[in-house]
Amino acid sequence: MKRFLIAVFAMVLLMFSCKGNKTAKDADEVVPDSSDSFVVDTVPVDTMEQLISETPMPKAADELFDDFFFNFAANRKLQMGRIKFPLPVIKGDQTDYIQKEDWRMDHFFMRQGYYTLIFDNMKQMAVVKDTSIDHVVVEKVFFPKKQVKQYVFDRVGGLWMLCSIHYKPLYENTNASFLKFYQRFSRDSAFQIASLKDPVKFTGPDPDDDFSQIEGVITADTWPAFASEMPSKMIYNIIYGQTYTESDHKIFVIRGISNGLEVEMTFERKGGKWLLVELST
Repeated sequence: MKRFLIAVFAMVLLMFSCKGNKTAKDADEVVPDSSDSFVVDTVPVDTMEQLISETPMPKAADELFDDFFFNFAANRKLQMGRIKFPLPVIKGDQTDYIQKEDWRMDHFFMRQGYYTLIFDNMKQMAVVKDTSIDHVVVEKVFFPKKQVKQYVFDRVGGLWMLCSIHYKPLYENTNASFLKFYQRFSRDSAFQIASLKDPVKFTGPDPDDDFSQIEGVITADTWPAFASEMPSKMIYNIIYGQTYTESDHKIFVIRGISNGLEVEMTFERKGGKWLLVELST
């Protein structure tokens, strides 16, 4: 049974972890290298981005933030029209402004083929589909810089607009404790094994039935077969209005773009120590 589960999980992670090289388009972007190569094959993503950029965004896309944001990240003309210039850029007590002519197209996570999300619980995950929200923050978490870049979007007159950018130190983030743990967990294989609940619950698709799931467990001795490269230099998070707390429970989601693949890793903090308690694909 363990070998069977390992094979299923390995196939899913292989789809996420195909390596590739990219060129930085923005000074804040991190170029993947041998130490941070969690990059998917971007051919389907590039095709989807081209289709989005060539098709006018329907008015209905403003109802759901994700629909708007995928268009915003792929369509240069739309992006330029959905930013409130001059755009305030706030760093501590200092505020600068980006003029329209100085803005550089930001593709966000479109070119890497996946994005990441952090939730406190399963209930928060439902807010992604909430069409009533009117304030969303897209975060880029830069681990080497210990910095979080926040893009603040508000719905103004029924239209989503980028209204400001904030730079904040990582330690001020509500998820600071978990992010500090995740940074080490994503890079240190020995630390990963030490951070596993005994055992870790596993849920994955049944290869013999598209509508069924299979369940099993992961132990410390089988973890190396499950472990795969994880984004470790920069990750994204989208705050869809959910309020984070100093929760002892976090769900870390790696969501593929255009391929429907998803990995959910559930962590719990016990006695001040974060542990991976469940993995679902």
